[in-house]
Amino acid sequence: MSAIDPVTLEILWTRLVSAVDEAAATFVRTSFSTLVREANDYAVVLTDRKGRNVAQSSQSIPSFISTMPVTIRHFIETFGTQNMREGDAFITNDPWIGTGHLNDASLAIPIFRDGIVIGFAGVVSHLPDVGGRLRNAANRELFEEGLQIPPMRILDGGKPQELLIQIIRANVRVPDETMGDIWAQIACCTTLADRLNVLIDETGIDFDGFADEVITRTGKAMQEAIAAVPDGTYRYVIENDGPAEMPGGIIRIACSVTVAGDRIAVDYTGSSDQVSLAINTVANYTFAYSAYALKALFAPWIPNNEGSFAAIAVTAPEGSILNPTKPAPCGARGMIGHLLPPAIFGALAPVLPDRVQASPGSPSNNVQLASLRGNVRYAINAFIGAGQGAGLMQDGTSAISFPSNLSNTPIEVLESQAPIEVKHRRIRRGSGGRGARNGGDGISFAFEMYGESPAIASFMVNRVRRPAGGLAGGEPGAAARFEINGKPTEPSGQYVLRQGDTVLIETAGGGGFGKPNG
Repeated sequence: MSAIDPVTLEILWTRLVSAVDEAAATFVRTSFSTLVREANDYAVVLTDRKGRNVAQSSQSIPSFISTMPVTIRHFIETFGTQNMREGDAFITNDPWIGTGHLNDASLAIPIFRDGIVIGFAGVVSHLPDVGGRLRNAANRELFEEGLQIPPMRILDGGKPQELLIQIIRANVRVPDETMGDIWAQIACCTTLADRLNVLIDETGIDFDGFADEVITRTGKAMQEAIAAVPDGTYRYVIENDGPAEMPGGIIRIACSVTVAGDRIAVDYTGSSDQVSLAINTVANYTFAYSAYALKALFAPWIPNNEGSFAAIAVTAPEGSILNPTKPAPCGARGMIGHLLPPAIFGALAPVLPDRVQASPGSPSNNVQLASLRGNVRYAINAFIGAGQGAGLMQDGTSAISFPSNLSNTPIEVLESQAPIEVKHRRIRRGSGGRGARNGGDGISFAFEMYGESPAIASFMVNRVRRPAGGLAGGEPGAAARFEINGKPTEPSGQYVLRQGDTVLIETAGGGGFGKPNG
């Protein structure tokens, strides 16, 4: 295919992204869980026949941008495109070939034209439940964390695989919600496949040639942006809450970023070893959040596709917390993985001071509750934002989930789905770190249980022992707090809450940037 002129390429690209966004809207409309409708914990991706990312939904979780194509390439390797047929749908939640924990289901369908696979429609989403112990950092084995689904067909030529469906339903607390979201994923992918074929019908586009063109152009733009930064190796270390039994209860993330011409490499040698708690971060997830940070720093204006990440290499020692060996527990991997962007920002601050920001207070704060409400079983999962780190030109934003792009679950939704009364949820004023630019404030969130049935409760609250650090002389944000019935409590673990029990979560503030004035 000859090179596409820039105007035509932009028109086709815009239409393609619109098709992916339409598929994402289908997913949101047909899903059952608040994780999709309220928290936006999903992403939709279109790949070419090789599994290269061509386009993604505008509303996406950054980590899923890079992981879904990896999963599709595993489907291709496992099943072979020559053995695929129309109506097939493939699913897995294997952390090492997916998103890094069992809670996310990665599902894809092959897109056919004239009987030949021309691409794949994929969607990854956090399921309402996967069984096992509720997700928290205290889980010590992958086997505790829920049902494992290896790469499998869930539709075979359009026929549902009833045995797999029965196994899923038998192993989760809310089977209707969980399978409802999986069927919504299939509807999403089917919509995207239809829209791609309509686009080809109307424009005559050679999809293979278009994919090559947009990926090549994007890759060149990213390489040019990298080449504008002085060559060198830049280092930074972040310390974060870790297992209480570790010396000081601290996890170390050692980040080394090397710029060499138009290539960039991130290495995490010197980081903590993997641990027997569920904060390990598998290699796919480590690459995803590292690549996201570099894309945001170097070329945020270019399309998100395979070309955005071709010049990036990410390594971490095998057996480390950022490249654990299977079957390490990893359900709460965001508590560490979400710290990779600020580690990279810290490393590159000397050469990109106007683009970086201080550390956020928001790595994966979360509450989960499961029990009975009357005769109906519920399982809710609510994310809680915190303070964003400040940058050279702006204060940090308050009450957001950076870098994960998750939304705070509305109070009305929480109270309608579980027997809790929210006492307050408000900005934790003054919790952001002081600086020439102040860090964003965290959230203060309190609720009381009133259900007659005791509830299993699981929490992920980060930065209790190590607050978010500042940059360029900025001060750290306030540390997080976690209390049950007015008593400070270790947030990593699973608890039983009874009628009248109260919970207080105060998320951390973001770090300040620059020395405070006065």
